Amino acid sequence: MAESARKETDIKVYVTLGPYPVDLLTLQERVGLSKAESILMQGMQLAAEHVGDGKAVALGEIGRPHFEVSEEVMDASNRIMKHGMELAADLGCPVVLHTESTSPTVCEKIAIMADSVGLPRDKVVKHYSPPLIDEEENHGLFPSVLAGKKNLKTALKKGDRFVMETDFLDDPKRPGAVLGIKTVPKRTIKLYEAELLTEKNWIRIHKENPSKIYDIDVEL
Repeated sequence: MAESARKETDIKVYVTLGPYPVDLLTLQERVGLSKAESILMQGMQLAAEHVGDGKAVALGEIGRPHFEVSEEVMDASNRIMKHGMELAADLGCPVVLHTESTSPTVCEKIAIMADSVGLPRDKVVKHYSPPLIDEEENHGLFPSVLAGKKNLKTALKKGDRFVMETDFLDDPKRPGAVLGIKTVPKRTIKLYEAELLTEKNWIRIHKENPSKIYDIDVEL
């Protein structure tokens, strides 16, 4: 898909790859939890190989289900996520995490897990993050803030150490979910026009932060 987009457009495309955490449950129903965990571990290894080959820039979304699951499933999910962090530490690449609703407590526990495998905290991107911008809130993780109006206004009051996302699904049955694909540029322009976001903020959020996280050269 990325290669097709590059050939057919002038857009630069960067890929993140990883076994989606919720797939563990689907696989568990078919082959049992132990085998399902093994399959996702293999998927993590395959994704890491693609990162190593330069075909992707990060492991993600990886992590654990965003809803309540059994203790056994949560333990398996944590093992898979930790293995992904280990691979990322070896590769020197970031991880993009899908987890339960984010709070300072959740961030702290994830940060400690990253520490345990030698993955820098600022290489852990928290997908679908609320505006937890202060370090005492995110414990050094990098928030990828859902680009809702309220979220962004709150985030910008605290600083510009974050990136924006839409969590766009491209699902024909749910057009525009979660946020439409044009939301980030539209929100950025509106916030700039309202003088809630400066040119410095703009450059930091959309160029400097992603360039540093993913070790790429983002152009504006």
